[in-house]
Amino acid sequence: MISRRQLLLAGGSLGAAALALGVLPRLGGNGALIEPAVADEAFEVSHSDSEWRTLLSAEQYQVLRKEGTERAYTSPLNDEHHAGTFACAGCALALFSSATKFDSHTGWPSFWAPLEHAVAQRSDRTFGMQRNEVHCRRCGGHLGHVFDDGPAPTGLRYCMNGLALSFIPQAA
Repeated sequence: MISRRQLLLAGGSLGAAALALGVLPRLGGNGALIEPAVADEAFEVSHSDSEWRTLLSAEQYQVLRKEGTERAYTSPLNDEHHAGTFACAGCALALFSSATKFDSHTGWPSFWAPLEHAVAQRSDRTFGMQRNEVHCRRCGGHLGHVFDDGPAPTGLRYCMNGLALSFIPQAA
């Protein structure tokens, strides 16, 4: 089996650019870049590709619009433990309550449940695996994946890219 690192290095300049950004692009088994599934869908909040590039940092763009993955343990939101809400960095939709955040020891901010009507899911078969991709239901931004190895009460682990989120502290 080919590792993600081998795929990146085989990708030449694509791999070098991704490593420079600290974000891993979404690659297929042959090392080819996979275009995001949300490109053909309509969302409440939509922008042209150039508008998204202006609105987001280069790293956020790679995660939210190109379905990349930030390196584990690089997000400051891993250590965010205040009361508040985690929102989409693309459209500011409230996604997760801090009350559902937990330390999954995976290197990414993790939650056991999203807020109601905040996220949508689709099947993701990249890297030879069957996973459930999670995206913002309002702008389609890629957030991460959901797994069934989380804590009670849901047993789910919403493993999110910190670059796809912003934190809004609870008002005192």
